[in-house]
Amino acid sequence: MKTCGKNKQRYNCIEWRNHEARRVKEYILITLATIPYAIGIALFLDPNDLAPGGLTGISILVNRLTGIDTGSLFFILNIPILLLGMWKFGGKFILSTLYALALITFFTNVLQQYEPITHDRLMAAVAGSCLVALGMGVVLRCHATTGGMDIIVKLLRRKYPYIRTGSLFFMLDTFVVMFAGLVFRDPEAMVYAAISTTITTTALDKVLYGHDGARLIYIISGKEEAITESLLYSLQAGVTVLHGEGAYTQQKKKILMCVVDKKRAVKIEEIVKETDRNAFLIITSANEIYGEGYKNLFQEKI
Repeated sequence: MKTCGKNKQRYNCIEWRNHEARRVKEYILITLATIPYAIGIALFLDPNDLAPGGLTGISILVNRLTGIDTGSLFFILNIPILLLGMWKFGGKFILSTLYALALITFFTNVLQQYEPITHDRLMAAVAGSCLVALGMGVVLRCHATTGGMDIIVKLLRRKYPYIRTGSLFFMLDTFVVMFAGLVFRDPEAMVYAAISTTITTTALDKVLYGHDGARLIYIISGKEEAITESLLYSLQAGVTVLHGEGAYTQQKKKILMCVVDKKRAVKIEEIVKETDRNAFLIITSANEIYGEGYKNLFQEKI
C-alpha cells in the first residue's frame, strides 16, 4: 500500500511538472505572438487609417476622435470584457489574457513611435492583417486571448461550436468596418478595412485549424485484400474494414476506410487504379479529425 501511495505521488509530481512545463511554453509563445500582432497594428494598419474590426479597430477609431494612444485605449476598453471573461472562464484564463493584453499594449505604444513601414494601403491591409492573424492565432492556441472580441467569440463558440472562429470574427468585424467608414468619411479606407478583415479572418482559420490536408477515403473493391496489403505495408496507412451490403443486390461487401494526408491520397488512388480498375473509390476532405495521431478528443475547441 505504501509503494502504491509513493507511485501515485510520483505520478502526480510528474504530471504537475509536465503541466508547468506546458504553461511555461505557452507563455513563451504568447510573448512571441504579441510582437507580430503589435507590428501589424502599429506599423501597418493604424498609420494608414485601417480599422480592421474588433476592439483593435474600435481603439483606432476612438484614437482619431480623442487622440489617446491606441494601445492604451485597447487596454481600457478591454476591462469590462475581461470581467465578463473572468466570470465565464475563471482566473487562470484571464491571467494569461491579461499577460497578452499588457504586452500588446506595451509593444504597440513603443512601435507607434517609429515610421510606418508602408503608406500603400493595399500592402498595409495585406501585411498588417496577416501579422495580426498570426499573433492572434498563436495566442488562441495557447488557451488565452488578446482580449476584446476574442473573449466574445470564445463565448459564442461555446454556444455555436459548429461556426468557425474566423467566421464569427468576420460577422462582428463587419459592424466595426461600417462604423469606420462613417468616422473616417473615406470610402476607400472602408474598402481596404473590409479587405483587411477578410484576410485576417481567413488567415486566422488557417493558423487555428491548419490547411485542409487530410483526406477521408472509402474503397469498395472485389480485390480488397490486395489493396489493404498495399495500403498497410507500402504506405503505412491505417485501414478500417467496414461491412456493408448492396441495397439492390443485397450482396455483402467489405468497405475499406482510411484517413491520410493529401500526398498519400494521390498514391492510394494510383494503387486502387493499378489493382482493380472496377473499384468504387470515394475521396473527400476531412475537416476535423480527433483521436490517436490527430487532435485530442477532449481538448477544448478553439
